[in-house]
Amino acid sequence: MFLAEALTDIRTTGALAPSGRRLSGLLAEPVRRQAGHRPLTVLEVGAGTGPVTRLLLDALGEGSRLDVVESNPRFAARLRALAGAHPGEAQVSVRETRIERWQPGHRYDVIVSGLPFTNFRPAQVETVMERLLTLLKPGGTLTYFAYLGTARARRLFASAAEANRHRAVEAVLAGYRDRCRAGSSTAWANLPPARAWWLRTPPTAAVSPPATDW
Repeated sequence: MFLAEALTDIRTTGALAPSGRRLSGLLAEPVRRQAGHRPLTVLEVGAGTGPVTRLLLDALGEGSRLDVVESNPRFAARLRALAGAHPGEAQVSVRETRIERWQPGHRYDVIVSGLPFTNFRPAQVETVMERLLTLLKPGGTLTYFAYLGTARARRLFASAAEANRHRAVEAVLAGYRDRCRAGSSTAWANLPPARAWWLRTPPTAAVSPPATDW
């Protein structure tokens, strides 16, 4: 299913294969780290066929809530089936919409993004990131990923305009990492290799200091 959707619209899908086990684990790590201590509210955006969703469902216990926002209708249907068949105790909701339109009425301890940011326009990235940070609780964590080597590939094989768009997107993302405490880890075995980023907001609404590893 993922390959068929990718061949139909690679810009939106963002890859030819779902996230591998290592990358999925890195994206879900903030949830697994906290879920054993207290109920969590978690948002997953751009879940695709659900490799990260499965890990989140396994980690979240009674009293926790998982909202999954996926704009692709075929992926959304698969995610609903996955959530319905899972024996976990968390409350789960799958919504077929774009994150810019999602109005949950509450904020989240952790947000996991599977969106292919480097395929977007810079203004789209900024809109989505602002929306995600608005939905995040103070002190919460946002995770997202970026494939390695895409900037070089676009410089070598894409048009100058496409390479410039990619650099502009990277600059936007770097700006958000500077605003938050940022850490990362690389999934070398992923296809293609990818880096997972964890952005942690300050515990108050104040502007955060420059980024540091954590």
